[in-house]
Amino acid sequence: MLLDHLNHQLAAIAARHQTRSLRMAHSPTGPRQRVRDAQASPGDERELLMFCSNDYLGLAGHPALAQALAEGAAHWAGGSGASHLISGHTAAHEGLEATLAGWYAPHIPQARCLTFSTGYMANLAVTTALGDAEAEFFSDALNHASLIDGMRLAKAPVQRYPHADLATLAAQLAASTARIKLIVTDGVFSMDGDIAPLPALLRLAEAHDAWLVVDDAHGFGVLGERGRGVLEHFGLCSERLILVGTLGKAAGLAGAFVVAHATIAQYLLQAARTYIFTTASLPAVAHALCTSLALIEGAEGQARRQQLQALQARLRAGVQALMARRPDLGWRLADSDTPVQPLIVGDNAAVMALAARLDAAGLRVPGIRPPTVPEGEARLRITLCASHTEADVDALLHALQNTLTSDLETATP
Repeated sequence: MLLDHLNHQLAAIAARHQTRSLRMAHSPTGPRQRVRDAQASPGDERELLMFCSNDYLGLAGHPALAQALAEGAAHWAGGSGASHLISGHTAAHEGLEATLAGWYAPHIPQARCLTFSTGYMANLAVTTALGDAEAEFFSDALNHASLIDGMRLAKAPVQRYPHADLATLAAQLAASTARIKLIVTDGVFSMDGDIAPLPALLRLAEAHDAWLVVDDAHGFGVLGERGRGVLEHFGLCSERLILVGTLGKAAGLAGAFVVAHATIAQYLLQAARTYIFTTASLPAVAHALCTSLALIEGAEGQARRQQLQALQARLRAGVQALMARRPDLGWRLADSDTPVQPLIVGDNAAVMALAARLDAAGLRVPGIRPPTVPEGEARLRITLCASHTEADVDALLHALQNTLTSDLETATP
């Protein structure tokens, strides 16, 4: 019965053009990667030009991180052996937390940091621990799945406001009788690339005695003069800020963190189940992350962020020129000033066909469909890395142009 039911569900997913499949990488993360499709024979790998990675600064392949990992492993060996609260909290973890707390001290008074194994676990920690029966969440409609899942697991009710709709949010906050109000938002929205209106959100938090939880997974390392993300980008400072950051994207390694007022961090240490009941991350990774942070905030990080800005401008100009020649397609380039540059196509089948044509041309640009994005807004999620070159961007533009030319030739009687 179960297998019949699941086969029926899988057939329905396929009919909606929403089937997902795995690919196996045979080389490190980088602009070019050797991959093998799940259905391909062993040894049948292809090198693809990748526009799908969240390695925004191109640090995942940096030799300094490889050396730091080796140094960390030589000192700390393998696993941490237990949760942070038992025996797994090492000097490497403590040093990483102290560095991150120092980074955000100008933005969050009495800042303290806790580290987690993944961003998903960090978001679940904040939402489930703080979202008790006396609280109420106010959640942007386009928030990441980990925030949504955390709020579902929490005891607090959830008010959902349309994406970046400050008027609706203000009305919801004014009507709330909850003792604790928690505004929850992505810093950079992962499927649209736009930046949350954090200054206005913080003003609403202050006006309505609320707290502002920000998931800066896609802004960390990318935004701000020193790469400290959305808080630095906007120059914000308030004890009402609770920041979640991810270390597996621009930082090039793995893990996550929460920085908040010391009282909030101490409560998370006591109450956050994804902190208490899991083994601490590898000490060698925590050790290497300190090298990553030094690269991010230094001259090299600044140069890589400038490279990203130049690549973003080149891509946007090229795609807009292509769309101007084919307005009949109804494509839309999302308004994004970050490395996430979504090209919204609309139809599920159409976006997957476009992704397949690019794949055949040697480029990996994933098609993203509902439920990850709203119905009717399937898209190519183009992501740029500082390790891309202008020639790489031009290759993508050329491949897109070829698909449009092919469409025109096919449609010609």
